[in-house]
Amino acid sequence: MKNLTISLIIPAYNEEKYIGACLEAVIKNSNGKFLEIIVIDNASTDKTSDIAKGYPGVTVIREEKKGLTRARQCGLENSKGQIIAYVDADTQIPDFWYEKIIKEFTKSDKLSCLSGPYVYYDISKFRQFIVKILYWYMLAMPTYWIVGYMVTGANFAIKRDVLEKMGGFDTSIEFYGEDTNLARRSHEYGKVKFSPSFWIYSSGRRLNSQGMYKTAIIYILNYFSEVFFKKPNTQEYKDFR
Repeated sequence: MKNLTISLIIPAYNEEKYIGACLEAVIKNSNGKFLEIIVIDNASTDKTSDIAKGYPGVTVIREEKKGLTRARQCGLENSKGQIIAYVDADTQIPDFWYEKIIKEFTKSDKLSCLSGPYVYYDISKFRQFIVKILYWYMLAMPTYWIVGYMVTGANFAIKRDVLEKMGGFDTSIEFYGEDTNLARRSHEYGKVKFSPSFWIYSSGRRLNSQGMYKTAIIYILNYFSEVFFKKPNTQEYKDFR
């Protein structure tokens, strides 16, 4: 794929505390290279939209029906790039992130989706170490090598034509399992690469509020439920803001 264009989509529900830092990192570390930066205001009731509109080159689109997959789908339908990249509003992209997408999709026509882990910027050093060793190296990577696909929902880039062939996002899924659903279905159209070097900074607010081990168990259960039964295990979820 030559001369790739990348649209960046940022779903945001009541993210007034985080959206500013997210957009500042995006603008600083992409040097204007994204074709477009779109914030999907997903039925927010705070100042998320007003804050996002204050950043140059950022388009804000309102999606009235709350739901992460619906926000992602809205981003797909309102973007133009050959590659659609997604991050969450509480993340911050590092300076190599854009170029990594270009490099990976340029060198392999068979790549359908690229994803990677998180580096949590607001949890203790000890918890960061536990997450890195337990979550990513002992659980995520071996599972990825065995199953063949894995996506983290706050850090991925996917070909537009793959998303269109898939029929877009499964909007019947509210939260848990949506990332593995995407990985499983996009795997049918090419390689899904989970790369430790394609990491992103993220808030650990869910880990802090819900607990590290409980969060890990929920994600593991939903990953394997999607892999083996093609549906999530957990229907209910809680927003942590």
